[in-house]
Amino acid sequence: MEMSDARSYVLPCGRDVETVWERLDPTDDNVADAHQLTCEYCTATRESLMALRAVTGELASQETGPSLGLTGRIMSAVRAEVRRHHMLPLPSTEPGGVRISEQVVAAVLRRAADSVDGVRARRCRIAVIETGRAMEVSMSLAVAYGRFSVNAVDEVRERVRAAAAARVGMPLARLDLTVEDVYDA
Repeated sequence: MEMSDARSYVLPCGRDVETVWERLDPTDDNVADAHQLTCEYCTATRESLMALRAVTGELASQETGPSLGLTGRIMSAVRAEVRRHHMLPLPSTEPGGVRISEQVVAAVLRRAADSVDGVRARRCRIAVIETGRAMEVSMSLAVAYGRFSVNAVDEVRERVRAAAAARVGMPLARLDLTVEDVYDA
């Protein structure tokens, strides 16, 4: 095994690390000499390299499985795909109409709420009324203990309304906000 930058790293005794590495396993060609066996720098480097080799060998021999949370992330993606079948009609003059995923609209509105300091959006339920001309939204929020201001709910209301009109293209007929949790900031 060759160490890429080892030749440029010379120990205080004058030996390079590559030489110590090559002589970890004594063979007929690469036997540790008296200097390497008695020098404090070479001995310390040799011990460190042997520990490194043991650990990397142990890691290489381990069978790896899926990372923690992989199943949860897969199921989250599956559930997201299932929810995409709830399509909302958007106001349009196009033949056949234009539809958007309820999940996308909810994500846009939650992001608008999250932009307010000390607020995290939770659930967001959407209903289209007036044949695609307006929405009714019910959103739950978590607020930061000590950072949440009295005006934050009003600010959330403004930002969510603005996002619905500007980013989704449909105004809100009704917006119900419920503060249901407090978290440490």
